[in-house]
Amino acid sequence: MDPQVSNGAGLRDEHFTELLVFGFLQNCSKCNFHNELELLGHDLPQHDHLQEEQQDELQTDGNRCSYLGREERDSENLEEIIQDIARQLAQVGDRMDRSIHPALVDHLAVQFMNVSLLEEDRTRCLSAALEEVMQTCPKDLEEEKTVLLLAMMLAKKVADHTPSLLRGVFLTAVNFINQNLFTYVRNLVRNRMD
Repeated sequence: MDPQVSNGAGLRDEHFTELLVFGFLQNCSKCNFHNELELLGHDLPQHDHLQEEQQDELQTDGNRCSYLGREERDSENLEEIIQDIARQLAQVGDRMDRSIHPALVDHLAVQFMNVSLLEEDRTRCLSAALEEVMQTCPKDLEEEKTVLLLAMMLAKKVADHTPSLLRGVFLTAVNFINQNLFTYVRNLVRNRMD
């Protein structure tokens, strides 16, 4: 997986992905980083502000535009849909927890402790760890869903290993997902809104 490849994620998309990863981490069982997660939650953009931006955006032809491609909103709001998806992914992730070897988590945590690493280097480290885990994990899920789950699981495991790394590994996971999986994530939400 090339962390430099992008499939169109932009600034608003980053907030969308932040909500998903944050919700996933909130719903994971057996975590040692609750305090750090609470602090991170205070620093995330207001979720209602994200929806207002989407509803106020106009297309060049004058029609209202939803960045998920819908002209009308369903009765459920976007945040509830994302939280529901995050909750379900966390349940699947908890079942996959043992497929990630502790030595891999230790190694990834050590890499994230290196303060001289640039974000793109951190993304490459996460991508390399994902490729290693993908070789040993069950093949019963579609590949994109497996990569999404494992990216968030690795973020969870690193933060669980060293809670002070939560913010950095969270941002790296969000960047990785935006660069490699945003279309897949967006489609998950679209399917829920239909």
